[in-house]
Amino acid sequence: MKKSIFIHSLLAMSALTCFAQEDMTTVWEQRLEHSIAYSGTGLEERGYSYAASDKEMTVFSNKDGHTIWSKPFKEIAPNLRKIDELIPFWESNTVFLFERKMGKDQVACIDIEKGTVLWTTDKYQNLSEDNVVYIAEKEGFALSLKESLVFIKARTGEELWSTSKFKGVVGKYVYRDNQIVTVNFVPGGLAALFSGFKNQIAKIDLNNGDVLWEQTYVGRAERKVVTREFVFDLDLKDDMVVLKMNGIQTYDWKTGAKLWAAAFDFTADVVGSPAGATAFGIYGAVAEPIWDGDDVYVLDMSNKKSQYVKKYDRNTGKLLWTSPEIKGARAIPAMGLAGDKIILQIGGTVECQAIIRKKDSEGNITIERKVWWPDVKPWGLKAINTNDGSVAWESERFKKGISNSFTVGDNAIVCSGKAIYSLKVADGTEVYEVELKDDDIGRGEQLMLYEDKAIVIGSKGVSSHNVSDGKLVASGRYKSSALEDSKGDYLIMKTEGADIASFYLKDCTYKKFNARKGATTTLTEEGDYVYVYEKKTVTKVATK
Repeated sequence: MKKSIFIHSLLAMSALTCFAQEDMTTVWEQRLEHSIAYSGTGLEERGYSYAASDKEMTVFSNKDGHTIWSKPFKEIAPNLRKIDELIPFWESNTVFLFERKMGKDQVACIDIEKGTVLWTTDKYQNLSEDNVVYIAEKEGFALSLKESLVFIKARTGEELWSTSKFKGVVGKYVYRDNQIVTVNFVPGGLAALFSGFKNQIAKIDLNNGDVLWEQTYVGRAERKVVTREFVFDLDLKDDMVVLKMNGIQTYDWKTGAKLWAAAFDFTADVVGSPAGATAFGIYGAVAEPIWDGDDVYVLDMSNKKSQYVKKYDRNTGKLLWTSPEIKGARAIPAMGLAGDKIILQIGGTVECQAIIRKKDSEGNITIERKVWWPDVKPWGLKAINTNDGSVAWESERFKKGISNSFTVGDNAIVCSGKAIYSLKVADGTEVYEVELKDDDIGRGEQLMLYEDKAIVIGSKGVSSHNVSDGKLVASGRYKSSALEDSKGDYLIMKTEGADIASFYLKDCTYKKFNARKGATTTLTEEGDYVYVYEKKTVTKVATK
């Protein structure tokens, strides 16, 4: 009897050992002398990062966490009595500090690495992270003010030129020979600053601020409200300026002449703003255009009742065909090209970002920066023939749900939330259907391609399947969580309470870190570490 109990105990201990999850290895932990209201993680090769309260700032070594410098702001910039905002410009090794004074704002530019002030001024009002842009090629800042665009030297603050011919904020730009072509835009919080705003794409001489040409563009340029990425792209192909925003618009670099356009006004109002949101955006509701040799495929969703795919000649802009109506689609997040078919994912996961102001029962105010991926109906999957735009096939399988999809080889891989499917692009026939029950990771919220595997990001973990046959390869169950970030071989899941798990995508094992509620976490660019900022403590943990 005793032997039986002993064996059962061993089995129980063995089971616990098998299911116990390792903690992420702590590389170092540093407790600061001040609380953390602001934080910024520099590249590992850069070697340092920062954390700051509204009165002090510390720059620490990425390697071992030792303090490089730590100073009260009143010592760094005596002209500023308090700090209302802090904006890093990593490319220039500087940070802007702001003291707001209702029309008499003070700004100080400091050297991050040394903790010394470079210059201060009260000349420029209403500056924020939204209307200061660093132009690395000329080592200067473009300041978008109410009356003019001003360009100053980054290290001295010397004003080089200003122009009143460019209104709004400098967006993404392309650079050649001391000249830029850039798109203007108005961030949500600065609408009042730029009354009478009109869309401009302009070429500016950075030597003197002359606007060499200007044109209009279709659509609304903007940055994501939390992660700050531009939601449009600007490129230079020989002498053709290519703006990808709600389609494609092209201009001649030398003269600014419009070459051709296939762009359509579209407002993604498919998800409601959360309560208390001070900024909110919906992204990825319309798939980006596809360039294939001389052909360009663009989604036209300017009409809310019906949508189309349109094919253009990329050299002339000639419309080659328009597909039949795609009736009722509120979002088409994915469009893929495989063989002679365009695959359209109708409905499914879109990205939302919001800055939410919350007030608790004691009157305390907190600011939440939230990124999430809601599901948009209706759902469906459809294939269009590339030769004439006719509908090749349409699957009824996904009328009840679809998260997202991708094409690989001759197949489309699709997740319905409950199963993953492979369909032949040629005729839509199923290659396989594999339910996600055995994955044990909750509902499949997202799908991504990693090497030769389909990675399913569930509501409670991550799993992988062979793309070729759908066979479950590995899975790891975690707590209720959502995708935080992904780099290389690692994927970070984060709970509402700020706990994180680092999944190794080759086998879906993970290591965890239990953080304090409200902690800020940053996965490094290389994907090797996560920096956790909570109250007065910075912790560097390894993803491996």
